Amino acid sequence: MTGFARAAGTTGAVQWLWEIRTVNGRGLDIRVRVPGGFEAAGEAARAALSKALARGQCQLGLTLTRPDTAARVRIDEALLADLAASVARVPRPAGIAPATLDGLLSVRGVVEIEAEGPADPDALNRDLVDGAQALVADLVAARRTEGASLHAIVGGQLAEIARLTQAAEDCPARRPEAVRARLQASIAALTDGTGLDPDRLHQEALLLAAKADVREELDRLRAHGAAANDLLAAGGAIGRRLDFLAQELGREANTLCAKANDIALSRIGLDLKAVVEQFREQVQNVE
Repeated sequence: MTGFARAAGTTGAVQWLWEIRTVNGRGLDIRVRVPGGFEAAGEAARAALSKALARGQCQLGLTLTRPDTAARVRIDEALLADLAASVARVPRPAGIAPATLDGLLSVRGVVEIEAEGPADPDALNRDLVDGAQALVADLVAARRTEGASLHAIVGGQLAEIARLTQAAEDCPARRPEAVRARLQASIAALTDGTGLDPDRLHQEALLLAAKADVREELDRLRAHGAAANDLLAAGGAIGRRLDFLAQELGREANTLCAKANDIALSRIGLDLKAVVEQFREQVQNVE
């Protein structure tokens, strides 16, 4: 869900710049900051983002600048000439200095400073809306690029979860005869070699094996992994559903570790928990 994009342009004497940053979020949160008077362009950008994105916190900003050369000076030469001629015709009283150029230029209307602006405010608004559309397109492209990388990472993690699930399935420690052997060794250590009735030993081994059976957990791990792979294949806004499946995978991995009655199966369960946690962290970045 992370991304960054920028779009810039010039309309008349106005330079404009759109920038957007997105980070992870549970829902879609769009915050727009534009100068006063340009709220319509901001709302158009917000609408474009709402259509293109489903999740993430978005910070969208618009900056407008006018170059220092955007002001020009205009001298009304005809008015200046008339003033000079009029002053020359007026008799100058004693003690009065003759008119100077700087004095004539200070007369109101002779010199005008014009600040350039967009010839057409509508043209600026259209350019801003078009720039916002281009900005959203660039952002979506950036997020798709990141999504392609995440697809490979998450797919690899799901493959590792499937491999570890199969390793737990094939673990010899799950078999009743292995449970019986461990139970027999424990009893022998506690009773100084005096054995237990074989039939009773077999019954106890079966009970322990039943209590430690992780068949349901393995089946659910496979089902959740298959569902996650289906979501990856379908595409779209799948982040929330992947997050839910990550929680379910973690729950089953925890139960498998709790039921493990052998160090080999415990190690597989711990490895499984580690990969599921990595999977859960990555899907937080998926829209």
